[in-house]
Amino acid sequence: MAQQVRGVVAPGKNEPVRVETVIVPDPGPGEAVVRVQACGVCHTDLHYKQGGINDDFPFLLGHEAAGVVESVGPDVTDVAPGDFVILNWRAVCGKCRACRRGRPWYCFDTHNATQKMTLEDGTELSAALGIGAFAEKTLVAAGQCTKVDPSVAPAVAGLLGCGVMAGIGAAINTGQVGRGDTVAVIGCGGVGDAAVVGSRLAGAARVIAVDIDDRKLETARSMGATHTVNSRTTDPVEAIRELTGGFGADVVIEAVGRPETYRQAFYARDLAGTVVLVGVPTPEMKLELPLLDVFGRGGALKSSWYGDCLPSRDFPMLIDLHQQGRIDLGAFVTETIGLDDVEKAFARMHEGDVLRSVVVL
Repeated sequence: MAQQVRGVVAPGKNEPVRVETVIVPDPGPGEAVVRVQACGVCHTDLHYKQGGINDDFPFLLGHEAAGVVESVGPDVTDVAPGDFVILNWRAVCGKCRACRRGRPWYCFDTHNATQKMTLEDGTELSAALGIGAFAEKTLVAAGQCTKVDPSVAPAVAGLLGCGVMAGIGAAINTGQVGRGDTVAVIGCGGVGDAAVVGSRLAGAARVIAVDIDDRKLETARSMGATHTVNSRTTDPVEAIRELTGGFGADVVIEAVGRPETYRQAFYARDLAGTVVLVGVPTPEMKLELPLLDVFGRGGALKSSWYGDCLPSRDFPMLIDLHQQGRIDLGAFVTETIGLDDVEKAFARMHEGDVLRSVVVL
């Protein structure tokens, strides 16, 4: 039967979030109910709260989560009650043209739970990225559950559900950083720092972190950046070229999502180099570049969706690397908080002094 749980709801555009009673239905065919153990406070949740995604309020926020499967509906075979899982927002279909071509990370028909969670009065909730994990329990499509080693801390595992995976994947999967490459990362929040980690993991010889905040640059250095550039006081394009023998970086990862920083990334790469856009722009943003420069500089201009990850492949691998001590996912957790503290976590995000606040239940 349906269950009543506590969850964080965004009632309207730019209104403070509040903790409400949420009704979670029993799982139907292809669905699972997950008892959430931890969920990171991601900038995408703030976008939902601000109306930057759509206006389908009220939203049940939270999507960067890990927990334990409590129950599953008919026809679910890949996960079972008791499994420790990371939730993902790109449950691949296995049937679309991308999946049939062997590129499931581009799946064009990802799916969520069919049923809706509601408020007590029956108002349907829009679950952030089809997950809605700022709640004690949530209903998702079973394909959104990826089993990983249950010995890892939930607050660490959940980070792979969005930001950390997006950054690591932007380097490894999309940018295809190789041994000996030079990489520049513009924007050193959680996603940018994850791109630093991914670049070093892939064997980059030099990783140049760029930001306007010295605190963030120091954190990026602790994550593995070999050089830092404060673009508030220094032209980042010239600085990157100076650090690369005048040529520019092999791969430049733009983790801000703004036209001005994308232009910096475009001109800071070497000829035939790669630009990866992983920062998420807003709908009104426009980009203007001389077409001759696009042609003449060659290389590749890519966008990275969720780090072009395949959760069933990438989540267990990265958890194993963390468990082996080869990457430190725990370094991304700045603080752990409760459901009642999410609004304060959004404020701290604005101040720029956290990588991740993580709700622990």
